Amino acid sequence: MIDIDYLNFLENILTDNRKEKFLKVLENRTKHFTIVVEDIFQMHNTSAVMRSCEIFGIQELNVIEQRYGKSIDKEIAMGAQKWVDINTFDSITNCVDTLKSKGYQIIATTPHEDDCLLEDFDISKPSALFFGTERDGLSEEILQRADGFLKIPMVGFTESLNISVSAAIIIQNLTNRLRNSNIDWHLSEEEILAKRLAWAKNSIKDIKRIEERYLAENVK
Repeated sequence: MIDIDYLNFLENILTDNRKEKFLKVLENRTKHFTIVVEDIFQMHNTSAVMRSCEIFGIQELNVIEQRYGKSIDKEIAMGAQKWVDINTFDSITNCVDTLKSKGYQIIATTPHEDDCLLEDFDISKPSALFFGTERDGLSEEILQRADGFLKIPMVGFTESLNISVSAAIIIQNLTNRLRNSNIDWHLSEEEILAKRLAWAKNSIKDIKRIEERYLAENVK
């Protein structure tokens, strides 16, 4: 349950432009699609994928860290880590099971399967879109557990794209189609309130002192 009084207290510190920007951005945020990157060795690629999620309105990015324990490149992400929720998993199994339990179908993006081209993909179902390593692609476990496969149509000699490029193409295409559909893809009211609170806290530099002041004045 969101503490509305606390939210109002924090938002009163922000400028009106900042608060209006939050509401405008949240109108276009969705969890209908979620993105998953698997063991990306070059973390600037994960950071770039995060940036694409933020720009095109995907609220959650899931990172599987089964082999490589690296941190987000904040310079590449350009602040996107403040506005996108990052869920980390220590195994493929844990990630897939969690997303399936939330009602997502598992979609493996790969140039080696002909299941579905990007323009033909059914956007009506909540989907978790998996992207694999730069060299080897997705692991066999994900390919085996996938509910479907998705590929970007290509007409050149090169058969694959850099992960950050392919993710940007797919995310832009699917989110644009989603916003122009009749599908109920928006965040819930509770989710919007939670993001307003989190983003307000991320926007206030001396948040610990502000929180302490609020608690001292309001908690008996």
